[in-house]
Amino acid sequence: MTTTTVTHAPPVRPDRWITDWHPEDERFWATTGRRVARRNLVWSIVVEHLGFSVWLLWSAVAVSLPAAGYAFSVDQLFWLVALPNLVGAVMRIPYTAAVSRFGGRNWTTVSAVLLLVPIGLMVACVTNPATPYWAFAAAAATAGLGGGNFASSMANISYFYPERHKGLALGVNAAGGNIGVAVVQFAVPLVIVAGTGLHLAYAPLLWLLPVLVAAAGAWRRMDNLAVSRAPLREQAAVLRNPHTWVMSFLYIGTFGSFIGYSAALPLLIKTEFPAVSGVLFAALGPLVGSAARPVGGWLADRVGGARVTVVTFVVMAAGVAAVLANKDDFGPFLGAFLLLFVASGVGNGSTYRMIPAIFRDARAAAVIGIAAAVGALGGFLIPRGFGVSTARTGSIDAALLVFLAGYAVCVVVTWWCYLRGRTLTTAGRTP
Repeated sequence: MTTTTVTHAPPVRPDRWITDWHPEDERFWATTGRRVARRNLVWSIVVEHLGFSVWLLWSAVAVSLPAAGYAFSVDQLFWLVALPNLVGAVMRIPYTAAVSRFGGRNWTTVSAVLLLVPIGLMVACVTNPATPYWAFAAAAATAGLGGGNFASSMANISYFYPERHKGLALGVNAAGGNIGVAVVQFAVPLVIVAGTGLHLAYAPLLWLLPVLVAAAGAWRRMDNLAVSRAPLREQAAVLRNPHTWVMSFLYIGTFGSFIGYSAALPLLIKTEFPAVSGVLFAALGPLVGSAARPVGGWLADRVGGARVTVVTFVVMAAGVAAVLANKDDFGPFLGAFLLLFVASGVGNGSTYRMIPAIFRDARAAAVIGIAAAVGALGGFLIPRGFGVSTARTGSIDAALLVFLAGYAVCVVVTWWCYLRGRTLTTAGRTP
C-alpha cells in the first residue's frame, strides 16, 4: 500500500490543466483517477486511429494509381508508400516533446487538425491528371504528420496510468491506433469504386469529417497533466543512456516491421500475384497485428517484456522464412505474412512495456518518443528494401534475406542486454 492518501478530485484549471495527479495511490485511482484516465484514453485512441489511417492512406491509394492513368514505375510506387513513414519517424521526436511543452489535450487537438494537410494535398493530386510525380511525392511526405500522432499519444497516456496498468493501457492505446491501418486498407478499395469509374479523391475525403469530429472531441473532453511538463534538459538526459538506443533498435524490429509490411503488402500482392483480384487481403495483416498488440502488453505485464520480445523475434524470423518458401502460392504466402503481423503486434506491446520498466516518469515518456521515432524508420526501410530488391534483381528474395538476418540480430541483442542472467531492474533502470 502506498503512503500517499489522495482521495479528492484532482484540481482542474479552466484551461483543463490537472495540477494534482497521483495514479499510484490506490484510493485516488479507484475513486477518480481511473475515470479521468479512461476518458482521455478514449479520445487519444480516436485521434491516433485517424492519424494511422491518414499515415497509411498512400499504401492503399498507390495500388490504384496505374489504373487511374498515372504511369509510375513499381519502384516509384514503393517510394510513395515509404515516404510517409520516413517523415512520420522524424516527426515523432517533436510530437513527443510537444506533450510536455503544450499539454496532452492541447497537442492532441492540434495534431488532429494537422491531418487536414495531407488529406487536402492528396485530393489536389488525384483530381488533376497532369499532376507530376514530384507533387505526389511531396503530398505523400505530408502524410507523415499522421505518424507523429502515435508518439505524442503514447507519451501522454503513459502519464495517466499507474505502473501496474501501463502495459495494458499502452497496448490498448496503440492497438486502437494501429487498427487504423487495417481500416484504411479495407475502406479505400471499396470507396474509390463507388458509383461509376475510379474516384481516388473519395479516399482522402472519407476521413475529412471524422478528423474534424476528433479534433473537437479532444478539445472538449481531454485534459492536460501538469506532471507531464518535464524540463527539456531532463528529457534529453535519456539520450546518454545506452538502453534508450537498445530499445529503439528493438522497436525497429517490432513496430518497424508492422508499419513497413503494412505499407508494402498491398503493392507486394499486386506485383507478385497480379491474378489475385483486389487487395483487400492486405488489410488482414494490420488487422491481426493490431489485435495482437494488447496481448503483447498483457503478457509482458505477467512474464516480462524481454522474454516475450525475444520469442516474437524468433517467430518473425520463421515468418520470413515461410514467405521465402511460398512466394509462388498465394494462400501460404498470405498466411506467412499474417504470422509476421501477429508476432510484430505482440512484440510492439512487449517492447513498449519494457520502457517504463527501465525508465521512470518523464524519462520513460521521452524514451517512448525516441523509440517510436527510430522504430518507425523500419516503415521506410522495408518498402524501400522491397523496391530496391525488385528494381535490381527482379525479385523480393534479397530484401527478405536481409530482414531475416535483422531478426536474428534482434534475438541476440535482446538476450544479451536483458535476458543474460539479469532482470530489467538490474539492467539499466533509471531511478
